[in-house]
Amino acid sequence: MSPTPRPLRSQRRLLTRAFVARLALSLAVSLAVSLAVSLAPRFAVAQSARPYPDRVEIRRTAYGVPHIQAEDLGAFGYAMAWVQLEDYGARVAHGLVRARGQLARYYGRDSLDRDFDARLTHQRAAETWLQLQQETRAVYDGFAQGVNDYVQQQPGELPAWMPHDFTGRDVAALWMEQAVPGAALNWADRARRLRERARQDSLAREGEGSNAWAFAPSRTRSGRAILLRNPHLDWSAGYYEAHVTIPGVMDFYGDFRIGNPALLVGGFNQYLGFATTNNNTDLEALYALDVDSLRTDHYLLDGESHPLQRVDVTAEYRNGAGLSSEVRTRWRTHLGPVVERADGKVYIVRWPSEGEFRKGEQFLRMMRARNLEEWKDAMRLRAHTTSNLTYADTKGNIFYVWNATVPRLPHPSGGDSIAIPVRTSAEMWRDMVPFDSLPQLLNPPGGYIQQSNDPFHYTNLNAIIDSTRFPSNFSRPALGFRTQLALRLVTEQAKMSLEDVMRLKHSYRMLAGERFADDLLSAVRAASPAPAVAAAAEMLGRWDRTTAPDSRGGVLFEVWYNRHLQGGESMRGLSMPERMRRTFATPWTSARPNETPDGLADPARAAADFAWAVDEVTRRHGRPDVAWGEVHRVRRGTVDAPVGGCTGALGCFRVLQFSDAPDGKRVARGGDGWVLAVEFTPVPRAFTILAYGESARADSPYFDDQAAMFARGEMKRVLYTAADVEKGTIRRYRPGR
Repeated sequence: MSPTPRPLRSQRRLLTRAFVARLALSLAVSLAVSLAVSLAPRFAVAQSARPYPDRVEIRRTAYGVPHIQAEDLGAFGYAMAWVQLEDYGARVAHGLVRARGQLARYYGRDSLDRDFDARLTHQRAAETWLQLQQETRAVYDGFAQGVNDYVQQQPGELPAWMPHDFTGRDVAALWMEQAVPGAALNWADRARRLRERARQDSLAREGEGSNAWAFAPSRTRSGRAILLRNPHLDWSAGYYEAHVTIPGVMDFYGDFRIGNPALLVGGFNQYLGFATTNNNTDLEALYALDVDSLRTDHYLLDGESHPLQRVDVTAEYRNGAGLSSEVRTRWRTHLGPVVERADGKVYIVRWPSEGEFRKGEQFLRMMRARNLEEWKDAMRLRAHTTSNLTYADTKGNIFYVWNATVPRLPHPSGGDSIAIPVRTSAEMWRDMVPFDSLPQLLNPPGGYIQQSNDPFHYTNLNAIIDSTRFPSNFSRPALGFRTQLALRLVTEQAKMSLEDVMRLKHSYRMLAGERFADDLLSAVRAASPAPAVAAAAEMLGRWDRTTAPDSRGGVLFEVWYNRHLQGGESMRGLSMPERMRRTFATPWTSARPNETPDGLADPARAAADFAWAVDEVTRRHGRPDVAWGEVHRVRRGTVDAPVGGCTGALGCFRVLQFSDAPDGKRVARGGDGWVLAVEFTPVPRAFTILAYGESARADSPYFDDQAAMFARGEMKRVLYTAADVEKGTIRRYRPGR
């Protein structure tokens, strides 16, 4: 039956309600920003009118680590841009071009898709600029001016077309909430969703993520808390070690990210430290609204018709010697952006952090916090929408939070595959779960926190977090091999020194080998193997179940395990969890979280895959008993060194990802790269290693000077006090002079 036309009075009432709703949302955002400003730590510092170079000095110590000694936050931003450009060149300025949405102006039409999205986020950054704290704006303005001055003063290092009129608003746009979140894009693009799921299921992805540990004073030999930070990303991710000192404001040492003054920072100051690890979050809700069959570009909600909002975005692209432009149309509702219109529906996405612009500001506050409460106040800004956070401080506190801007759903989660049909706004979420209601642990029994990207439940086995306390859009229990090994390592000894933590961090143990090698040997022996296979099995029996560079047997086990877990044609198209369920005799279970999966479900297939692996390793490397380090290498600049470590799928805590080189070797390309360990003694004592060095310039002495140390599992001492920095300085200068 056709719906009856709605009277004009109803339409006026609708427009009034829509206006009131938008006004209320605007007031709520303004109130939230005002409240955040009122809760900000009292670290405001006046910004000098003197030129930036006169307000900051850079001291380079061994391995090229920059120690930025600034008078104010603006000068810090300026110097951070300068040192990053010295070490990474055009990549830093290129990021600002991308943030402006102007890549296609220089690279051509192929870059337009990125530019359209960037134009929207840049517009949001400009609109919210004055809502940022003055100190945050000072950092961004300084960073922009540092790029501008470097581009002008070093014209031969960057492309001739590189702009030198960047502003703080461009820097603010570097780290904004996406115009449309990835989950919604995956839903609208089925092919993209399938690609993403395949990536999620890939064994290669097992190197992504991070490790983090915190130990309470009860677990350390010094009686002081210890923190470990250990991200795992591709070695092109641009982790950048630096020390920033602003008298009375900040004395922070840690990792920054190339191209940004405050992106996903981790490290420590004289009071506390923190580390991030990726978590699996469900932050968005997809809804299906009915179209209004009587009015073009309208949808129905609460019994009334609402107009879609048309947003036309224009971007230019290089066309020979000139520029051409193109317009893309995006559609919005008053509840969120449209991701698809089909089958009589308007599909939209809603997520709590839409339009969020204070991400860098939150991390700047976390870097300046002096105690747990100030740090939590920074976290309550909720600008950073994901990540596990692991924390330790000088007072002996250790703390963990599964951080996420999760909506409080009135319905089961649809994930990225189901759009919830709604006819009233009451059927949609209205607020998000408060920070203090998120899964978290403060000073748990046993005195440890460990996080290796698995869900929050088993962060501490003495304080298991009950999943029934949380709704369907929170992670469900799981425990991978890397985390299971981490739990063994952190409970290995009653008291630990900082040196013990570093040694355990670089453990060569492979938990999959410890768990399955004996079962594999039994399966092979029962299969009446050929002589060569039988000999390889005996060699595997002598293997020490590690990836130590001189260990023999690990290469063969790795090749077998990857083959066996992929499963061949019988498991093609199955998800990784389903493949694992069909591979192991006892799948993972929460009843035995740290002991499962266990056993081999199909011994005959395991034996056949082992015979294949013997032939394959012999073909690749000449013999099945090749040493791990003969195959697995760190190669950077003049360094070519054996290295131990493997993927999280194999149960290594020292996670490394490898690429196959033309000579048959496997070369580290990601995983472990940046490691920081700090003990909160009265003056923090710390060690670090950055595998790929401080510089991406192949002619720099800081390109490969840490690679061999990393391969050996060694770390360098951090120079943190003024006296240590002064003693270790090998070059001092003012940027821009």
